[in-house]
Amino acid sequence: MEISGIVSALVIGIVIGVLGRLVVPGRQRIGVLWTIAVGIVAAFVGTALAAALGVADTDGVDWIEWLVQIALAAAGVAALSRVKALR
Repeated sequence: MEISGIVSALVIGIVIGVLGRLVVPGRQRIGVLWTIAVGIVAAFVGTALAAALGVADTDGVDWIEWLVQIALAAAGVAALSRVKALR
């Protein structure tokens, strides 16, 4: 992977994290850096999952891949927020 691919993956991960946080209702007890980290992980895992399902490369915008990534980010944000609330 080239450096431009890594940078774009990080930027997309940030966007995915923010969208995932917006999907989760209520107040989340995690900071911005945790949101970004969850988004980056969700972007990479979501891309791998979409590739395994065969929906990663489509004509035009990969909407299914985006939905998988956002769902993973939302689940990650909710889980991390719950763990932080228990402390």
